[in-house]
Amino acid sequence: MDKYLKILRKELRPAMGCTEPAASALAGAKAAELLGLVPTSLEICTSRDMVKNAMGVGIPNCSLKGIQAAVALGASGGDSEKGLSILSSLGEEQIEKASAIPVSLVIESGVPSLYIKVTAKAGDDLAIATISGEHDRFSYLQHNTTVLRELAVDACGTELEVEDEQFLGSASLADLLSWVEQAPQEAIDLVLDAKETNLAIARHALDEEYGLSVGRIAAEPIGKEPSSLSEAFSLGSAMAAAASDARMAGCPLPVIINSGSGNQGITLTVPIAVVAAYLKKDDEQLGRALLLSQLIGLGLTARKDRLSALCGAFTASIGTACGLVYLLGGNLEEMDRAFNTMVGNLTGIICDGAKSTCALKIYSCVEAANLACKLAFRGLSPGSESGIVGKSSMESMDFLSRISHEGMEETDKTILSIMLGKQS
Repeated sequence: MDKYLKILRKELRPAMGCTEPAASALAGAKAAELLGLVPTSLEICTSRDMVKNAMGVGIPNCSLKGIQAAVALGASGGDSEKGLSILSSLGEEQIEKASAIPVSLVIESGVPSLYIKVTAKAGDDLAIATISGEHDRFSYLQHNTTVLRELAVDACGTELEVEDEQFLGSASLADLLSWVEQAPQEAIDLVLDAKETNLAIARHALDEEYGLSVGRIAAEPIGKEPSSLSEAFSLGSAMAAAASDARMAGCPLPVIINSGSGNQGITLTVPIAVVAAYLKKDDEQLGRALLLSQLIGLGLTARKDRLSALCGAFTASIGTACGLVYLLGGNLEEMDRAFNTMVGNLTGIICDGAKSTCALKIYSCVEAANLACKLAFRGLSPGSESGIVGKSSMESMDFLSRISHEGMEETDKTILSIMLGKQS
């Protein structure tokens, strides 16, 4: 199978609610299933980024929040076969059971950013389920003294092969564009289906009050049918924010994720779909623009940790900017300009966990993508003399990778320290 298509098929998957609580519930469910008994206690060992991203976000179909609640819900009757849609249905009995189970939490410093180990106990029996590397990758399973699975903790393994991530991480914008222009129909159908799923939650959120109602309020002056390209750009920003408003508040509608993130999946699809509808682009034109945005989002994630102090909405919106340029008939040179404008504008936006303000960040990032697109068609972008902007998009990608890995480690620690301090 075509390598790009293989990666897209693995990565563009549905998730219910924020993916960190979903992964936590999945680990809890698997541990309980291995135990074969109702757990009397649960122990969690996890990374600071998992705690950060689960702390303030709503869990679908209930009022509980946080990583401990998510693990307990999974262990109280969750079905691990549902994957990241495990929180799609929660009954009152399951919620009551989860609320009654003692859950301890340890934040481990020597593990990857995407890591959660759940130990379920009942009497003398125990079971362990560890997810790491990706949100639904079980890297370690144990029942009592029997080890059932043991994979490398920090490798992507079963869901995204290490070589695939290296392949994406070295791909240039020109490489991605070259493939997009001859991509098979199966790939186009895949991203069009993702677009429909993500538009559904965005449309729903324009009519309902979720979180800060960022998207709904931003869309009010425009309505649901833009009358100009400028309004289409703005409505795309608003609808992407609306989808995040709903998702972060626990709306029980699915999202197709990118890089393990629903917010990134929303950012990479909804704005482009709104602009394409206004321009009356056909499915092939829209599909190829979406393919480009999705692959840029995945490529940038391959250059940084999936969970980091660098906001994922920012890196995703770089893909959005390039997808918009493509949709409007731009070439590689104009996409390169848009890419560098985004780097010169928004680099440094921090991730302080999944919560209602993610919608604010998505709105700001997509508005910046709209501006980058407009500047690109005027022949404008910052040059390499501007801070961390590179001579090309490829060099800027390398600089972003360095900032994520070298520059933001202490920032990430400080963010979580502040967040935990507010709870004490």
